[in-house]
Parts: sequence; structure tokens; C-alpha cells
Amino acid sequence: MIIVLSPEYDIPNEVETLNQLFKQGLACYHVRKPHKSYEEYCAYIQQIDTAFHDKIVVHDYHKVINEFNLKGIHFKEQHRIDHIDNPGKYFKGLNMFGKTISSSFHDLQALEDCYFEFDYHFLSPVFNSISKEGYSGRGFDVTDSNKTIIALGGICPENVAQVKQLGYNGIAVLGSIWKAVNPLQSFKKIKSAFG
Repeated sequence: MIIVLSPEYDIPNEVETLNQLFKQGLACYHVRKPHKSYEEYCAYIQQIDTAFHDKIVVHDYHKVINEFNLKGIHFKEQHRIDHIDNPGKYFKGLNMFGKTISSSFHDLQALEDCYFEFDYHFLSPVFNSISKEGYSGRGFDVTDSNKTIIALGGICPENVAQVKQLGYNGIAVLGSIWKAVNPLQSFKKIKSAFG
């Protein structure tokens, strides 16, 4: 599984590029726009071709799952800590039938100890981050885990093979797409390397 995360702040031609990424086979896009209001968040999703809405996972404003035909919702680490102890209460009023639920982790033991059954888990940073300066990779080896774990942090075509050796089920990329001169070309290289 290859997941692309949105840039935190909007960049020129972002939605046009995103629609092209979907046409190139992107199966999952995580919208992480913490600085947008609810209305701006909805407006952003509305700009994306509706044919691809079922490939979108939202990090913020989970209730938008009721307004669009989205893939699922994602819990940031603190949000998970604050709410997952009482999931029945949290999910009440959210139309989650057939949707994915994922979460972010920055510690392998915390991921393994988490009792909630997420569809997949982000673990970061695996390598030195491309988008966040000074965010050093920890090289987590997950070969002994039976959970679905997605590598995040510093993923680029050159280290995709290493990600597989470390036992990950997929990769999540941000900087290697949105900081690339040609995001489409970069996605194709990553997709080719991932196989």
C-alpha cells in the first residue's frame, strides 16, 4: 500500500497534481490540513475530483465522513490517546460503515500495546524526515509484528527496498512527493520501487 499525505499548507497546483496522482494509481490520500477551518476543509475536499473521494482519509474534522463518500478517518497520536478509550461514544453519529480507521504512532511498543483494532498504523519516523527538519529516523524494525504497519518519515525511491526488509506492509510519503520538482515523476519512481 502506498499512501500520500497532503502538505500541511496548500501549495500551487496541489489539487491538480493530486488528481493526476490518482490517475497514476494512487489508492489512498490522507488529508492533513490542521490549519483549515471546517468550511475550508470541506471546500478543499470539494475541489478534488469526486471519482477519487473514496480514496481519501481525513485527519481532521472526522464528521466530514458524513458529508462525502470518503475512505476513512485517521487519528493523530494525541487525538487517539484522548478519545479511543471510549470508541463507542466517539464514533456515535459518524457514518463509519465500510470505512477505515487508522492512527499515528511514534513508538513501536505503544503500537504493539494498543488494544484498539486499527485497519493500519503509521509508524514514524523510520528515516530522517524530508518535510520536517531535525526529525531523525529511528529505523524501527517491525518484522515480528502481526499488525498492519505503514512506514512514514523520509521515504524515497532509494530506501523503499529497506522498508520492505524492515517488515512494513506499506509506505506513506509526503516530502518526497510535494517537495519534488516533479511530484508525478517522483510518485512513479516510488511506485516502481515499491512494486
